[in-house]
Amino acid sequence: MNKFKIFRIFLLMLLPVLASCSKEEIVFDVELPHFELREGYQLLEVIVPQRTMPSDKIYIIGEFNGGMDAVGDPRYLLEKAADTDAKFGVYLNPADFVDGKTLADGYTFYCVEQGEERSLDNHPVVHRENPAVGQRANVMVYRWKSYFDTPVDPGEITHDGYAVYVVDNSGYEDLALYAWGDAEIFGGWPGITPTGTVEQDGIKYKYFDTGVDNEGKNVNLIFNNNGGGKQLGDYNVTLDSDIYVELTPDGVVPFDPSNVVTHDGYAIFVANNSGWDELYLYMWGDVNDLNGAWPGMPATGKQTINGVEYTYFDLGAANCDQGLTEHIILNNGNGKQIDDVVVFALDRDVYVELTANSAKEIDPATYTPGTPDTPTPANEYKIYVDNKTGWGAFYVYAWGDNEIFGAWPGATSTTTETVDGVEYLVFNVTGSGETENLIFNDNNGLQYDAVQITLDRDYFITADPESATLKAKPRKKTTRK
Repeated sequence: MNKFKIFRIFLLMLLPVLASCSKEEIVFDVELPHFELREGYQLLEVIVPQRTMPSDKIYIIGEFNGGMDAVGDPRYLLEKAADTDAKFGVYLNPADFVDGKTLADGYTFYCVEQGEERSLDNHPVVHRENPAVGQRANVMVYRWKSYFDTPVDPGEITHDGYAVYVVDNSGYEDLALYAWGDAEIFGGWPGITPTGTVEQDGIKYKYFDTGVDNEGKNVNLIFNNNGGGKQLGDYNVTLDSDIYVELTPDGVVPFDPSNVVTHDGYAIFVANNSGWDELYLYMWGDVNDLNGAWPGMPATGKQTINGVEYTYFDLGAANCDQGLTEHIILNNGNGKQIDDVVVFALDRDVYVELTANSAKEIDPATYTPGTPDTPTPANEYKIYVDNKTGWGAFYVYAWGDNEIFGAWPGATSTTTETVDGVEYLVFNVTGSGETENLIFNDNNGLQYDAVQITLDRDYFITADPESATLKAKPRKKTTRK
């Protein structure tokens, strides 16, 4: 039998196997529907490039909606799928389309943060998928323009004077900067295009060098679409330092690079008005001691949002993927705590206002910070102990609002006072109403829970070998040692 016949027999035997692996059965998860259909709307489910961030703003633009004029219109803003970062969707109402155009006339996608859509070889892309009303279509975006930009090492750039660094979310296809005031430092309208682009700490900027001869001048900056008829409002600056701004479709706002934070999973943001020196987060629930045993995890960092400084705790992406429900206890690691601030599934960011006595969940978009709690002034008090234990050494440890005698075994005393004929060991303390639980011990295995006190007065205590009792305050003191 020749080789050709053997190959034909093998091919015939393989056909049933190939048939069982038909194209219809090889479907990737991202190709499956991730959005519900809506009556009267065309649905596009858009598979986005890997470098797309969940927070990126993506618009569909084409002849049917005026192209770049649609950037900023919520009707054409894509929303991220709830269960994957790889897919966005947009519902389109044909009644909104202009000039009788349809999706079949062509469209593309524009990412405010990363630029327009590009093909794998860096060319513009036009889609024509046009699902029927009430139906959906999958659309693939391969690259954003930013993929092809080569970041410049900031250390290799020599600036001419101070620079204006711009996070460009204007939606303008071309950007120019004009300035007027002490001088038209960039020449006549529409000014100059960016001097270059640079990436600093993971943030991409367009920058404009202002010229060393212009240092100290006061000017009004006008960002525009390079003379194309669109511009943002005046932004007044004095050229005495580098300037960082963010452009939105509506205006210019200051930009603080230090406030750009990449979080590990979801975070708990605390507007801390407690007056506490330290802040810890403890969690218990589906998993006890999540992110650390008591007092829990220290703060991850601080971040300013809408003008409010928050202390934040990153919960960890691995924890947030498990569907855990946890109780939250905020504390100062030294006796002060607010129990069960909020009980929630680790599936969102949480914002909390904390005072010394309470905590409540807040909306960062509307929250106005209150006045931080003013700690009550501390007063000096004395704890008098009539030591009848017979122990070789005598220590007092305290737990509660504060460890007023330090870590175990606490403090001992060599100071005594004789009051009404009774010689007492004297322990000096300061407090402002804190509650403390005293444990008497010899630092060698003997100990017992003594009494609970509130730091608002002096105390007289009798310490027997196995228990302690509070005594009434004597009327007078006699001698001291």
